[in-house]
Amino acid sequence: MRTAFEQAWAALGGGSAPVYTVGDQPVLAAALPVADLALATVAACACAAAELMRARGTRAPEANIDAARVATAFTSERHLRRAGQSFGTFAPESAFFRAADGWVRTHANYPHHRERLHHVLGSDIAAAVAERPAREVEEQVLAAGGLAVAVRTAEDWAASAPGQAVARLPLIGWHADPGIRRKQRPALTGDRPAAGYRVLDLTRVIAGPVATRTLAFLGADVLRIDPPQLPELEGQWLDTGIGKRSIQLDLARPTDHAAFEELLADTDVVVTGYRPGALDRFGLSPAALLDRRPGLVVARLSAWGAEGPWSGRRGFDSLVQAATGIALIEGTVDRPGVLPAQALDHGTGYLLAAAVLRALAEQVATGAGHVAELCLARTGKWLLELPPREQLAGREPEPTLTTVGDLTVAQPAFGSGSWPEVR
Repeated sequence: MRTAFEQAWAALGGGSAPVYTVGDQPVLAAALPVADLALATVAACACAAAELMRARGTRAPEANIDAARVATAFTSERHLRRAGQSFGTFAPESAFFRAADGWVRTHANYPHHRERLHHVLGSDIAAAVAERPAREVEEQVLAAGGLAVAVRTAEDWAASAPGQAVARLPLIGWHADPGIRRKQRPALTGDRPAAGYRVLDLTRVIAGPVATRTLAFLGADVLRIDPPQLPELEGQWLDTGIGKRSIQLDLARPTDHAAFEELLADTDVVVTGYRPGALDRFGLSPAALLDRRPGLVVARLSAWGAEGPWSGRRGFDSLVQAATGIALIEGTVDRPGVLPAQALDHGTGYLLAAAVLRALAEQVATGAGHVAELCLARTGKWLLELPPREQLAGREPEPTLTTVGDLTVAQPAFGSGSWPEVR
């Protein structure tokens, strides 16, 4: 069976697997091979960066992957400090609750999701959930615009309609645009492979922002665009905003939409991280973007994928773990558990960045635009299918940290450079 890295590289459309070296520290101990997924996705991203460097006519060194740096990067939100102060990662309402016939996982980190959860379940969430079947809680909270999923076994998920829809998806949906080819590309300046490329970042939470943070580290000019009515959680914004510029635009307002169109006219890559179809009314479907900006690279991320009955649902890493059977595998006989990192978020983020880098490398030769689509649930399926291995033993390595301004942050997952300053 191919290694996790070979599978990731093949999913990216790569040829023979490049050579890379990796440290051998025990990291991210879990029942599932989380360390293999983490190392494979970061290595694939590093190799894609090197490929872009060579495509642009510059020699690239062999990728060197340090396991301790990868483990720290995959838990970067936990290590963030400002003036020594940490940022909370989960609200008390984001937890497992015992239902009448199983377990429910909720997500309420954002105020509007928390309000909807309490609207359905009242002030005592545990007591309300305990009286109801798990699937009933799931549907009632969903109907109110909140977030809760019944904890399922991997077998139950695989047999369900949404599970089968996810199973039909490739790990990375990938195709070139047959339309107008781009003749001009930015010149490479400096030693960062993505230098000169402009990226519009319309993503939130962790997975998409990790991808665009990686592109910023590799030299791209990344502009994050947030709606003013939905501010990001401060810790997540700081952790994944390193090296990016940012603005707020309400695309429903004509003046803000016109400002976005001006930015799009000079952009090379657009990355979106909302539910499939949520941005279509603003002309942000891949087809509409490529129609207005031929040769564009469009990368789209979602929780559950673009097909199937759950395609329109909101989702987060913790909910995907619960729905797909991962939580029960990582739990005990008494309670579901979690992975040692939000590995579906981070792993998908590095694969998304790698897909953008590979598209840009191919574009150097062909001028073609590309569309790449990934989802957390498909990354979860990949994790469940990776060859099992013995539990990693020993103590986790010390975190590899650095400073950016007044922030203490995780070092970049790979590469010899440092984070660019916040711009």
